[in-house]
Amino acid sequence: MAIIITEECINCGACEPECPNNAIYDAGAAWKFSEGTNLKGLIDFGDGHTIDADLAQNAVSDEVYYIVPDKCTECVGFHDEPQCAAVCPVDCCIDDENVRESKDELLVKKTWLHQE
Repeated sequence: MAIIITEECINCGACEPECPNNAIYDAGAAWKFSEGTNLKGLIDFGDGHTIDADLAQNAVSDEVYYIVPDKCTECVGFHDEPQCAAVCPVDCCIDDENVRESKDELLVKKTWLHQE
């Protein structure tokens, strides 16, 4: 599963630098697959959907910091626990019940994001 940031977020920004995948962005900020990953050029999701890794994507939230589910690996392969949740002073980084992934799936995603 991915992690989400709830409305209780105080926009302190403590979580953002902790993410090894650069999956956390400030409210309203556009994001790219290429930021903080090794993804370049046209990326293929394997389902017929492709996108340019450098194409700016719309912000997930205009209110609080947010996590891009397609880039979140819950720190699997990097740390023993999600670092955003570990440093959050108001405990607003929680499991996203709408995005469920096994540890194996998260490891595959980590490898895909950081492929050489």
